[in-house]
Amino acid sequence: MKKDDYYPIIFKRKSIRNYDLNPLDNNILKEISEEFDNLIPLYSNINTEIKIISTEDVKQRFMKKAPHYLAVFSDTSEGYLTNVGFMLQQMDLFFSSNGIGSCWQGIPIPKAEILNGSNLKFIILMAFGKPLDPLYRDSMNEFKRNPIEKISKVTGADNLLEAAKLAPSATNSQPWFFTGNDSAINVYSIKPNFLKAMVVNKYIPIDVGISIYHLKVAAEHFGKTTEIIFDKDEKKDSPKGYTYYATLKFSME
Repeated sequence: MKKDDYYPIIFKRKSIRNYDLNPLDNNILKEISEEFDNLIPLYSNINTEIKIISTEDVKQRFMKKAPHYLAVFSDTSEGYLTNVGFMLQQMDLFFSSNGIGSCWQGIPIPKAEILNGSNLKFIILMAFGKPLDPLYRDSMNEFKRNPIEKISKVTGADNLLEAAKLAPSATNSQPWFFTGNDSAINVYSIKPNFLKAMVVNKYIPIDVGISIYHLKVAAEHFGKTTEIIFDKDEKKDSPKGYTYYATLKFSME
């Protein structure tokens, strides 16, 4: 299975919800599991575990079935949800670049025997399998995303932010916000109102992790190296109504 530049995939990927329920070939599943070792964490000190499980291993709640799921577990160190978003989006783009459909699943959970099989906390599922719907979007117009000027105060980095804004998010809430310039971008989330927070609070850090990975992919596509840091001063000076997550520093290779 290939692992090409994911940048073009970002602009045509979509969440697949209808699957052929026949299992994928065992050799393909083996290659998928081997890809777990290649995932880059956002925080190297956080322990994570990813398992491939079947549709019979999942409590189905209000979601269509898929033949396979990635079940993600993590310790609960600071930043663990953002780390999961950053890592699992690598699998989402890996699937899409190899003709496999996938979709983040925030509602279903594994059955007890799967949950009890890990010493880490269960975080989220990702469905995957052979898609019954078209794998890619026909047009950028199919994305329902906020314009860059609504999510950013950055100038001179639209080529990076276009990729970041296309990140998937729970209920398409698009919680991210960016400040900085073309050499350093600070990543925030917008704090939701009370009612919205009841639905999306758990997922916001995951969604932000996804957008951070999209930024990294875009930067590397345009020949930049990326250093991701946690800036205590930026956190302290966060604008009212925003939560700081990370700063991406860019330099030319």
